[in-house]
Amino acid sequence: MSTPTRKHTALPKAQILIEALPWLVRHNGKTVVIKFGGNAMIDEDLKAAFAQDVVFLHHAGLKPVVVHGGGPQISAALDQHGIVSEFKAGLRVTTEDAMDVVRMVLAGQVQRELVGLLNQHGPLAVGLTGEDAHTITATKHQPEIDGELVDIGRVGEITAIDTGAIEALLADGRIPVVSSIARSQDDGHVYNVNADTAAAALAAALDAETLMVLTDVEGLYEDWPHSDEVISRLTAAELERLLPDLSSGMVPKMEGCLHAVRNGVTTARVIDGRVQHSILLEIFTDEGIGTMVVPDEQEGDAA
Repeated sequence: MSTPTRKHTALPKAQILIEALPWLVRHNGKTVVIKFGGNAMIDEDLKAAFAQDVVFLHHAGLKPVVVHGGGPQISAALDQHGIVSEFKAGLRVTTEDAMDVVRMVLAGQVQRELVGLLNQHGPLAVGLTGEDAHTITATKHQPEIDGELVDIGRVGEITAIDTGAIEALLADGRIPVVSSIARSQDDGHVYNVNADTAAAALAAALDAETLMVLTDVEGLYEDWPHSDEVISRLTAAELERLLPDLSSGMVPKMEGCLHAVRNGVTTARVIDGRVQHSILLEIFTDEGIGTMVVPDEQEGDAA
Protein backbone atom coordinates (compact mmCIF):
# COMPACT_ATOMS: atom_id res chain seq x y z
CA MET A 1 0.00 0.00 0.00
CA SER A 2 2.92 2.38 0.52
CA THR A 3 4.06 2.45 -3.11
CA PRO A 4 1.48 4.96 -4.50
CA THR A 5 2.22 7.37 -1.64
CA ARG A 6 5.93 7.14 -2.29
CA LYS A 7 5.40 7.81 -6.01
CA HIS A 8 3.18 10.75 -5.19
CA THR A 9 5.69 12.46 -2.89
CA ALA A 10 8.57 11.88 -5.30
CA LEU A 11 6.78 13.29 -8.34
CA PRO A 12 7.23 17.02 -7.55
CA LYS A 13 10.97 16.42 -7.09
CA ALA A 14 11.13 14.75 -10.49
CA GLN A 15 9.25 17.66 -12.09
CA ILE A 16 11.71 20.15 -10.57
CA LEU A 17 14.64 18.16 -11.94
CA ILE A 18 13.05 17.93 -15.40
CA GLU A 19 12.42 21.69 -15.45
CA ALA A 20 16.17 22.15 -14.93
CA LEU A 21 17.08 19.89 -17.88
CA PRO A 22 17.02 22.45 -20.75
CA TRP A 23 19.01 24.87 -18.61
CA LEU A 24 21.53 22.18 -17.72
CA VAL A 25 21.97 21.44 -21.43
CA ARG A 26 22.28 25.13 -22.31
CA HIS A 27 24.84 25.96 -19.61
CA ASN A 28 26.93 22.78 -19.71
CA GLY A 29 30.62 23.61 -20.03
CA LYS A 30 29.97 27.36 -19.84
CA THR A 31 31.75 29.78 -17.53
CA VAL A 32 29.63 31.75 -15.08
CA VAL A 33 31.14 34.62 -13.05
CA ILE A 34 29.41 35.29 -9.73
CA LYS A 35 29.95 38.47 -7.72
CA PHE A 36 29.48 37.58 -4.06
CA GLY A 37 28.39 40.43 -1.80
CA GLY A 38 25.74 42.07 0.36
CA ASN A 39 23.89 40.19 3.11
CA ALA A 40 24.98 36.87 1.62
CA MET A 41 28.50 37.71 2.83
CA ILE A 42 27.59 38.23 6.50
CA ASP A 43 24.65 35.88 7.16
CA GLU A 44 25.91 32.40 8.08
CA ASP A 45 22.97 30.51 6.53
CA LEU A 46 23.15 32.52 3.30
CA LYS A 47 26.91 31.96 3.10
CA ALA A 48 26.44 28.20 3.44
CA ALA A 49 23.65 28.18 0.83
CA PHE A 50 25.84 30.23 -1.54
CA ALA A 51 28.66 27.69 -1.22
CA GLN A 52 26.21 24.84 -1.92
CA ASP A 53 24.93 26.64 -5.02
CA VAL A 54 28.41 27.21 -6.43
CA VAL A 55 29.41 23.58 -5.83
CA PHE A 56 26.13 22.46 -7.43
CA LEU A 57 26.94 24.54 -10.54
CA HIS A 58 30.37 22.92 -10.66
CA HIS A 59 28.97 19.39 -10.45
CA ALA A 60 26.22 20.26 -12.95
CA GLY A 61 28.90 20.87 -15.59
CA LEU A 62 29.28 24.65 -15.37
CA LYS A 63 32.51 26.49 -14.60
CA PRO A 64 31.83 28.95 -11.76
CA VAL A 65 34.27 31.76 -10.95
CA VAL A 66 33.59 33.71 -7.74
CA VAL A 67 34.64 37.36 -7.32
CA HIS A 68 34.22 39.09 -3.97
CA GLY A 69 34.73 42.38 -2.21
CA GLY A 70 34.20 42.85 1.50
CA GLY A 71 32.69 46.22 2.36
CA PRO A 72 31.25 45.41 5.81
CA GLN A 73 34.30 43.43 6.90
CA ILE A 74 36.68 46.17 5.67
CA SER A 75 34.74 48.88 7.53
CA ALA A 76 34.83 46.82 10.74
CA ALA A 77 38.57 46.17 10.43
CA LEU A 78 39.37 49.83 9.67
CA ASP A 79 37.36 50.79 12.75
CA GLN A 80 39.43 48.37 14.86
CA HIS A 81 42.61 49.99 13.49
CA GLY A 82 41.30 53.48 14.25
CA ILE A 83 41.00 54.41 10.57
CA VAL A 84 37.90 56.38 9.60
CA SER A 85 35.86 54.99 6.68
CA GLU A 86 35.23 57.73 4.12
CA PHE A 87 33.46 57.50 0.77
CA LYS A 88 33.55 59.85 -2.21
CA ALA A 89 31.59 59.30 -5.43
CA GLY A 90 30.41 56.00 -3.96
CA LEU A 91 33.98 54.69 -3.59
CA ARG A 92 36.00 54.04 -0.43
CA VAL A 93 38.80 56.53 0.08
CA THR A 94 41.79 54.21 0.45
CA THR A 95 44.92 55.62 2.07
CA GLU A 96 48.18 53.64 2.23
CA ASP A 97 47.30 52.48 5.76
CA ALA A 98 43.75 51.62 4.74
CA MET A 99 45.05 49.65 1.72
CA ASP A 100 47.07 47.39 4.02
CA VAL A 101 43.88 46.63 5.97
CA VAL A 102 41.81 46.15 2.78
CA ARG A 103 44.35 43.67 1.43
CA MET A 104 44.52 41.79 4.72
CA VAL A 105 40.72 41.54 5.04
CA LEU A 106 40.00 40.56 1.43
CA ALA A 107 42.81 38.04 0.89
CA GLY A 108 43.29 36.89 4.47
CA GLN A 109 39.77 36.82 5.88
CA VAL A 110 36.87 36.99 3.41
CA GLN A 111 38.52 34.89 0.72
CA ARG A 112 39.81 32.29 3.21
CA GLU A 113 36.36 31.85 4.72
CA LEU A 114 34.71 31.46 1.32
CA VAL A 115 37.34 28.99 0.11
CA GLY A 116 36.84 27.02 3.32
CA LEU A 117 33.04 26.87 2.86
CA LEU A 118 33.40 25.66 -0.73
CA ASN A 119 36.03 23.10 0.22
CA GLN A 120 33.71 21.46 2.74
CA HIS A 121 32.29 19.82 -0.39
CA GLY A 122 35.61 18.59 -1.81
CA PRO A 123 39.05 19.85 -2.91
CA LEU A 124 37.57 22.44 -5.24
CA ALA A 125 38.18 26.10 -4.42
CA VAL A 126 41.46 27.96 -4.90
CA GLY A 127 41.84 31.56 -3.75
CA LEU A 128 43.76 34.24 -5.59
CA THR A 129 43.78 38.01 -5.80
CA GLY A 130 44.01 40.20 -8.87
CA GLU A 131 47.71 40.55 -8.05
CA ASP A 132 48.36 36.85 -8.74
CA ALA A 133 49.69 36.04 -12.21
CA HIS A 134 48.77 39.59 -13.35
CA THR A 135 45.10 38.61 -13.23
CA ILE A 136 43.90 42.22 -12.74
CA THR A 137 46.01 45.27 -13.55
CA ALA A 138 44.91 48.79 -12.65
CA THR A 139 45.99 52.39 -12.63
CA LYS A 140 44.98 55.14 -10.22
CA HIS A 141 41.31 56.09 -10.46
CA GLN A 142 40.34 59.70 -9.86
CA PRO A 143 36.58 60.28 -9.92
CA GLU A 144 35.16 63.60 -11.07
CA ILE A 145 33.11 65.44 -8.44
CA ASP A 146 31.56 68.80 -9.35
CA GLY A 147 33.78 69.06 -12.41
CA GLU A 148 37.05 68.38 -10.56
CA LEU A 149 39.19 65.23 -10.34
CA VAL A 150 39.42 64.02 -6.74
CA ASP A 151 42.23 61.97 -5.19
CA ILE A 152 40.75 59.01 -3.29
CA GLY A 153 44.02 57.18 -2.71
CA ARG A 154 44.73 53.60 -3.74
CA VAL A 155 41.51 53.03 -5.67
CA GLY A 156 42.16 51.45 -9.04
CA GLU A 157 40.70 51.63 -12.52
CA ILE A 158 41.14 48.32 -14.34
CA THR A 159 43.38 48.54 -17.41
CA ALA A 160 44.05 44.87 -18.20
CA ILE A 161 42.90 41.34 -17.37
CA ASP A 162 45.02 38.21 -17.74
CA THR A 163 42.81 35.13 -17.47
CA GLY A 164 45.65 32.57 -17.68
CA ALA A 165 45.66 31.50 -14.01
CA ILE A 166 41.86 31.33 -13.80
CA GLU A 167 41.59 29.33 -17.03
CA ALA A 168 44.24 26.90 -15.77
CA LEU A 169 42.28 26.37 -12.54
CA LEU A 170 39.02 25.85 -14.45
CA ALA A 171 40.71 23.35 -16.77
CA ASP A 172 41.87 21.48 -13.65
CA GLY A 173 38.29 21.27 -12.35
CA ARG A 174 38.76 23.92 -9.65
CA ILE A 175 36.62 26.87 -8.54
CA PRO A 176 38.65 30.13 -8.57
CA VAL A 177 37.78 32.62 -5.81
CA VAL A 178 39.14 36.05 -6.72
CA SER A 179 39.64 39.00 -4.32
CA SER A 180 39.13 42.41 -5.91
CA ILE A 181 42.66 43.72 -5.47
CA ALA A 182 44.73 44.70 -8.52
CA ARG A 183 48.42 45.04 -9.25
CA SER A 184 49.54 48.45 -10.42
CA GLN A 185 50.31 49.10 -14.06
CA ASP A 186 52.81 51.82 -13.30
CA ASP A 187 53.93 52.38 -9.70
CA GLY A 188 54.58 49.07 -7.94
CA HIS A 189 51.67 49.40 -5.51
CA VAL A 190 48.41 47.51 -5.28
CA TYR A 191 44.94 48.92 -5.76
CA ASN A 192 41.52 48.40 -4.23
CA VAL A 193 39.09 47.89 -7.13
CA ASN A 194 35.31 47.78 -7.07
CA ALA A 195 34.27 44.12 -6.93
CA ASP A 196 31.27 44.64 -9.27
CA THR A 197 33.59 46.21 -11.84
CA ALA A 198 36.18 43.45 -11.40
CA ALA A 199 33.57 40.70 -11.84
CA ALA A 200 32.28 42.32 -15.04
CA ALA A 201 35.79 42.75 -16.47
CA LEU A 202 36.64 39.11 -15.69
CA ALA A 203 33.35 37.87 -17.17
CA ALA A 204 34.08 39.70 -20.43
CA ALA A 205 37.72 38.54 -20.56
CA LEU A 206 36.72 34.92 -19.83
CA ASP A 207 34.01 35.02 -22.52
CA ALA A 208 31.59 33.91 -19.81
CA GLU A 209 28.05 32.79 -20.56
CA THR A 210 26.66 34.69 -17.57
CA LEU A 211 27.60 37.33 -15.02
CA MET A 212 25.58 37.11 -11.79
CA VAL A 213 25.72 39.92 -9.24
CA LEU A 214 24.28 39.24 -5.77
CA THR A 215 22.63 42.28 -4.17
CA ASP A 216 20.41 43.15 -1.22
CA VAL A 217 17.42 44.01 -3.42
CA GLU A 218 15.13 41.89 -5.60
CA GLY A 219 16.53 43.31 -8.81
CA LEU A 220 16.24 46.55 -10.77
CA TYR A 221 12.99 48.29 -9.90
CA GLU A 222 10.70 49.73 -12.58
CA ASP A 223 10.02 53.03 -10.84
CA TRP A 224 11.70 53.14 -7.44
CA PRO A 225 10.65 54.41 -4.89
CA HIS A 226 7.13 54.71 -6.30
CA SER A 227 6.91 51.04 -7.25
CA ASP A 228 8.57 47.80 -6.15
CA GLU A 229 7.87 46.11 -9.49
CA VAL A 230 11.08 44.43 -10.65
CA ILE A 231 12.16 44.64 -14.29
CA SER A 232 12.74 41.00 -15.19
CA ARG A 233 14.53 41.60 -18.50
CA LEU A 234 15.96 44.55 -20.40
CA THR A 235 18.41 45.19 -23.21
CA ALA A 236 21.74 46.99 -22.96
CA ALA A 237 20.29 50.10 -24.64
CA GLU A 238 17.32 50.14 -22.25
CA LEU A 239 19.66 49.84 -19.27
CA GLU A 240 21.89 52.62 -20.57
CA ARG A 241 18.89 54.97 -20.64
CA LEU A 242 18.07 54.10 -17.01
CA LEU A 243 21.61 54.49 -15.60
CA PRO A 244 21.50 58.26 -14.83
CA ASP A 245 18.48 57.77 -12.55
CA LEU A 246 19.74 54.78 -10.55
CA SER A 247 20.75 54.89 -6.87
CA SER A 248 24.50 55.23 -6.29
CA GLY A 249 24.81 51.69 -4.90
CA MET A 250 23.18 50.18 -7.97
CA VAL A 251 25.27 52.11 -10.52
CA PRO A 252 28.49 50.01 -10.43
CA LYS A 253 26.43 46.80 -10.51
CA MET A 254 24.39 47.87 -13.54
CA GLU A 255 27.41 49.46 -15.27
CA GLY A 256 29.13 46.10 -14.78
CA CYS A 257 26.18 44.28 -16.35
CA LEU A 258 26.23 46.72 -19.26
CA HIS A 259 29.99 46.28 -19.78
CA ALA A 260 29.62 42.50 -19.68
CA VAL A 261 26.86 42.16 -22.30
CA ARG A 262 28.52 44.77 -24.55
CA ASN A 263 31.70 42.66 -24.45
CA GLY A 264 30.55 39.16 -25.32
CA VAL A 265 28.80 37.91 -22.17
CA THR A 266 25.45 36.36 -23.15
CA THR A 267 23.46 37.51 -20.11
CA ALA A 268 24.13 39.56 -16.98
CA ARG A 269 21.83 39.21 -13.99
CA VAL A 270 21.30 41.08 -10.74
CA ILE A 271 19.73 38.75 -8.18
CA ASP A 272 18.62 38.94 -4.56
CA GLY A 273 21.36 37.45 -2.40
CA ARG A 274 19.00 37.50 0.61
CA VAL A 275 17.08 34.56 -0.90
CA GLN A 276 18.62 31.18 -0.17
CA HIS A 277 19.67 29.36 -3.36
CA SER A 278 18.84 32.40 -5.50
CA ILE A 279 21.62 31.39 -7.92
CA LEU A 280 20.01 28.02 -8.64
CA LEU A 281 16.56 29.59 -8.96
CA GLU A 282 17.90 32.09 -11.48
CA ILE A 283 19.87 29.64 -13.62
CA PHE A 284 17.77 26.47 -13.51
CA THR A 285 14.11 27.58 -13.40
CA ASP A 286 11.82 28.98 -16.07
CA GLU A 287 10.83 32.05 -14.07
CA GLY A 288 14.16 33.33 -12.75
CA ILE A 289 14.05 35.76 -9.84
CA GLY A 290 16.13 38.84 -10.65
CA THR A 291 16.80 41.29 -13.46
CA MET A 292 18.44 39.95 -16.61
CA VAL A 293 20.33 42.20 -19.04
CA VAL A 294 20.83 40.98 -22.62
CA PRO A 295 22.76 42.42 -25.58
CA ASP A 296 20.77 44.68 -27.89
CA GLU A 297 20.70 42.24 -30.80
CA GLN A 298 18.77 39.75 -28.64
CA GLU A 299 15.81 42.08 -28.29
CA GLY A 300 12.65 40.12 -29.04
CA ASP A 301 14.39 36.76 -28.73
CA ALA A 302 13.35 34.22 -26.13
CA ALA A 303 15.22 34.88 -22.90
